[in-house]
Amino acid sequence: MTTRQPVALSEDEIAAVRSWVIHEDAHVIAFSKPSGLSSQGGRIQAHTLDDLLWAFARSNGKRPELVHRLDRDTSGVILAAKTKPAAGFLGKALQMRRFRKQYLALLSAAPEPASGTIDAPLRREEIGRESYMRVVAFDAPGAQGSQSRYRTLAANDQGAVVELEPLTGRMHQLRVHMAHLGRPLIGDVRYGGALTTEVGPAPRLMLHAAKLSFPHPEGGTTTVEAPPPADFARLRSALGL
Repeated sequence: MTTRQPVALSEDEIAAVRSWVIHEDAHVIAFSKPSGLSSQGGRIQAHTLDDLLWAFARSNGKRPELVHRLDRDTSGVILAAKTKPAAGFLGKALQMRRFRKQYLALLSAAPEPASGTIDAPLRREEIGRESYMRVVAFDAPGAQGSQSRYRTLAANDQGAVVELEPLTGRMHQLRVHMAHLGRPLIGDVRYGGALTTEVGPAPRLMLHAAKLSFPHPEGGTTTVEAPPPADFARLRSALGL
């Protein structure tokens, strides 16, 4: 549930969230979210990106609202609406699959074939206090149709960098789909990814939301890009990719 009470933020938190802004206009504000920050909710007693949006509250008490989410350990582009009409417009566009999201991921080995579309239904399952997604038969109870596209950008004996595009918006979708291909993401503890590589340990889940294209409330399509953060760029470079 989105907090409606203003959250008290430190000067450092306000400076941090302002530094993550990569696009802003009268209707929307886009951020390059760091890995390790929850978008919303989360069980960790720390401020989420949703809380940090209070840094942009206007004098009437209104503040931006997140339009979609990223997993806590995924870095990259995330979009918020600055007005109620923009939130309604973008929420509808998201439902109608008018958002185009492109991610970069590091894998221990290239997928075979090197590019393709994964069409594998997913079902959410609770194990203890954790939620997981699992590939199931299309007619299994609770199955949700899920499709992802992938394309290998570079590969060698040490690993591969892959561009991923979710065609549907299921929780953990890209991570589960790549694990389903036998190519879990480096650093993905939950779905069997390697925690170390030929060149050292994985600093985190190696998944970055690099680019987002969406219909803008004023018309046309807006594209926002976030360059990969230093930890991602360093590991990619160390792997020779």
